[in-house]
Amino acid sequence: ALAGVSRNHPEIRKVRKMASEQIYFRRGDLCRIISLTPRQVQYWEKTGLLGPTYRTKGGHGRYSFQDLIAYKTAKRLLDAGVPLQRIRKSVASLQKILPSIKRPLVELTLVATGDLILVFYQDTAFEAVSGQQWIIHVAELENEAVRWMQQAKKISRYRRVSVPKQSGRDLLKTV
Repeated sequence: ALAGVSRNHPEIRKVRKMASEQIYFRRGDLCRIISLTPRQVQYWEKTGLLGPTYRTKGGHGRYSFQDLIAYKTAKRLLDAGVPLQRIRKSVASLQKILPSIKRPLVELTLVATGDLILVFYQDTAFEAVSGQQWIIHVAELENEAVRWMQQAKKISRYRRVSVPKQSGRDLLKTV
């Protein structure tokens, strides 16, 4: 859903209807909607990154709305500077890390940060290829900062060490 948009918003209802009905798009439609070249779509299919949900008897690909989401996600990651090989590795890795997720580019929330892809899934965030968690535990960080300031204050008796101040008074006194 779109942030700040009601579930009953006409656009949301349209998207839900399209997603639930089996409406298929041709390759040319996909290219125009997602702003891809036919060559990009062909290459992604050939290399196994993405492909159509359905093929006609003549072998022509037909793309579902879910396929459009996957292609748009891949394009956005590319536009954000993530190399195609990294996207491919991420998809393969996510299918191993999360076997219940069949279509990571559709089912997961992905964020590009530099050339890394972060995944937000079930109240956690992790890097797509390595699976390394990206959660900073604020309480732990706060405790580390307080310990450092306490040590710095002790050491400052014997040598010059700058201890951070907040509004002109010691942070340690406010903790």
